[in-house]
Amino acid sequence: MNKMKPTSAAVKRAKKAPPPSEPAQPLAPPPTALSIRAVRSDDMKSVIELDALVTGIKKRDYWNSLYLRHEKAAANGQHFLVATAGTKVVGFVIGEVRDWEFGSPPCGWVLAIDVRPEARLLGAATQLLQALCAGFRRARVSKVRTLLARENTLILSFFRSQGMMISPFIPLEMDLA
Repeated sequence: MNKMKPTSAAVKRAKKAPPPSEPAQPLAPPPTALSIRAVRSDDMKSVIELDALVTGIKKRDYWNSLYLRHEKAAANGQHFLVATAGTKVVGFVIGEVRDWEFGSPPCGWVLAIDVRPEARLLGAATQLLQALCAGFRRARVSKVRTLLARENTLILSFFRSQGMMISPFIPLEMDLA
C-alpha cells in the first residue's frame, strides 16, 4: 500500500493550536429551587393566568370546577399539583387513576400539565410529572397515559423525553353537528 506523506504545510496546520475561545455558555439557566405541592385555593388565580397565557383562553369556571373536584381527592387517586419557585406558581399538573376504561386495567392519566414559558428550562415539568407518577405508584398502578393534540409538538417532545411512547389505544372522534 502506498502511503502519501503529508506536506509540511499540512503538518504545520495540524500542529497549530485552535484559537482560544470564550467559555461555553450553559445550555440551561442555573438551577432554581422548586417545590412541588398540592394546589391550594390561593394558587388558582396563578393557574388560570398560566393556562390563559399558554392557550390564549381564560377558562375560570373550568379551572375552578377542576379545583373543587381534585382539592381533597388524592386518596381517590386524583392529583392537582403545582410547582413553585419561591412564592410564584410556575407550573401545574393534574392527573388521576382511571379504572377499566376502554378495557384497560387501572392506570394513571395526565389530564393537564403546563409550565410558564420563562421557567421551562428549570425542570418544573419533569418534577411535576415525577411527583404525579409517584402518586400513581402509591395507588399501585404501573402505567401512565395521556392524550394530546398532534400539532402540539412542544408537549409531545416533553412526554417523549420522559419515556412515553404511542399507546396501544387509538383515539376516535366524530362531529355531532
